[in-house]
Amino acid sequence: MKNIQSILGIILVSAFTLTSCSSDDNTVVASAQLDFSGTYAQQDQMGRPAVNTVFVSSGSKDSFNTTIPTQQNAAFQVMFQTNLTGLSPAFANAGDQNALGQDAAAFTGLLATDVLNVSLDGTTTFYDGTNVLTGRALADDVITVELLLIFGGENFMENPTLSDDHVDANDKPFLSSFPYLASPW
Repeated sequence: MKNIQSILGIILVSAFTLTSCSSDDNTVVASAQLDFSGTYAQQDQMGRPAVNTVFVSSGSKDSFNTTIPTQQNAAFQVMFQTNLTGLSPAFANAGDQNALGQDAAAFTGLLATDVLNVSLDGTTTFYDGTNVLTGRALADDVITVELLLIFGGENFMENPTLSDDHVDANDKPFLSSFPYLASPW
């Protein structure tokens, strides 16, 4: 009896799922009117991938996420520095620097203001060996650059097992024209 109930349950769920799906993925349903009235509150922000996740302590996430970027350095740089020196052997000693020549205070001062900088008249890149944080191209290996700056020390050679995510390219090629993103699946 229990097997029959299970089979009937599976059939009902399958029937509901099949009748709820459509094979027409090309139809765009546009809302007649978008309503932007009301009061909104910022809930999250992430200018640079993984920075908020790694350096903001769990009890401070809501506060960080709702602090405007011009106030983040003053409010969170000390927390970032404490977490950096506790996390990275490349910043374990006073005077340690990363490959940009930044000590822990300077580096975390940069990170604590969690925005994505954009150069209006130069190369757009997260890091290309010459330009640093002048934007972000889709193919930039942002996480590896961040790992190198956190763990790689003064010459990117320290802690090699911690300094690379080993994801060297997107799984699909980016488009050469707008919207530039790779097609999904």
